[in-house]
Parts: sequence; C-alpha cells; structure tokens
Amino acid sequence: MADKITAPIVRAKRTKGEKIVCITAYDAVFGQIADEAGADVVLVGDSLGNVVLGYSSTIPVTLDEMASHAKATRCGVKRALLVVDLPFGTYQASVEQAVNSAATLAKIGAEAVKMEGEYLEQITAVVKSGIPVMGHLGMTPQSVNVFGGFRVQGRGESGQWLLDSARRLQDAGAFAIVLELIPADLAKRITDELEIPTIGIGAGVHCSGQVQVIHDVLGLNPKGMKHAKRYVNAYDMFVEALKQYSVDVRTQVFPGEENSF
Repeated sequence: MADKITAPIVRAKRTKGEKIVCITAYDAVFGQIADEAGADVVLVGDSLGNVVLGYSSTIPVTLDEMASHAKATRCGVKRALLVVDLPFGTYQASVEQAVNSAATLAKIGAEAVKMEGEYLEQITAVVKSGIPVMGHLGMTPQSVNVFGGFRVQGRGESGQWLLDSARRLQDAGAFAIVLELIPADLAKRITDELEIPTIGIGAGVHCSGQVQVIHDVLGLNPKGMKHAKRYVNAYDMFVEALKQYSVDVRTQVFPGEENSF
C-alpha cells in the first residue's frame, strides 16, 4: 500500500505541482472503492443530505448524521485523507461551537474538517486544537437561501472579494480550499495567488485538484450535472440487474442449487 495521505502531504502536492484527486463518499463501501481507486482525499460531504437522505438542500443535515456517515466511511478508507464537513449550524455561532463540533468528528476518525465561508476565528481555533481545516468558497450550499439558488459565484466585482477571502482563509490556517461553481479564469487566478491547494468543483481545470461526488461520476444520479462527468452509467446497470433478479425469483431460477445449503 502507498503511504498514508495526510493534510501536510495534500498541501505539499500544490508545491510539487501534483494534481489532487478528491472523491465524496458517504459509507464504508463507497469509501473503500474511492480509496482503492487511488483518491488522495475522501470527503464525507454534507451533500449526503441531497444524495443519500433525500433532503432538498444540505441545511437540514445534523452533526449526528455527519458523524454516523463519517464513522461508516472511516471503515472503508485506509490510505486517503478523510475529510468531513461541519454541517450548517455547528460552527457559525462561536469558536467554542466550532472546536467542539470538529472534535466530535475527529473522535470518530475524521482527519480534517471542512467549513464553508469566511469563519476565520473558527478556522484558526480548530487548527490550534489539532484538527486540520479545509475551506470552501464560491457556491457554498449552506448559503443557498442567501444566493437564491445554486448559482455560479464570483462574476464581476465579486471575483476580487473571493480572491481576498481565499487569502484570508489561507492566513487563518486552512490547508486547502474548495472552489465551487466559479468562473474558470477566477479559479486560476486564485490558485496562482495562493500557496495552499485549491480543489475545484465546477471551477475549471486550473485548480490544484478536483472533487466530485462518487454517485455523479459513477452515473448513479439519473439527472446528471454540468460540472460532473459520468464514467459509467451505473444507475441503468443496477436497474437492469435488479430486474433480472426479480425475474429469476418469480420464475424460481434463483436460488439455484449452487445458492442453497
């Protein structure tokens, strides 16, 4: 097995010019698949609200839900760095709240946490407590109601604000920053200006790495996403396989002698 990936190793990849592969997963099976495929980072994102739990946004996701899925994913991830999102309402109120929430996730196996937005005191305090922090700028889903929907951010004058915010997150101690749904030229500018890596999702090719939800790249999301690429159409494959299973059960083809004791 290759060397264990840590937050300092992820940060060093930026200096070496090595692209960072990040995959979002939510359980032991998909965590293991991502790990064995060679991902550098496995992110247990609060997108589990949309992808797994059926919520319309990430806002209802609780810390207990994140901890449960992180604990399961931890069982499948051996080599990759396991990063876990701090969900909405678990870090914004105070430094103490952020440290306590991050500690809860660290105790069940998170090797870093991710925070959305510019919470500089919280980032500094969590890092000081011994837990690496990944930042997240651009289209931050926990702020979907402020943005009025899932929209590209950073066009026009707001691009300079995002660049300045990225610098502040770096100064606060973040070891990497996710850039979501921002123009590719702005993502390149931010990446070039920072010393820490940027991880893009819908932010173009010039980021230090990319993150995608495993359900999207495997084609398990029937809708498809502009920022994602399907590498296999697993949704249709699974449906067809289960249809065949149903036929075999109803016609008594399954279980056969080889499946019986």
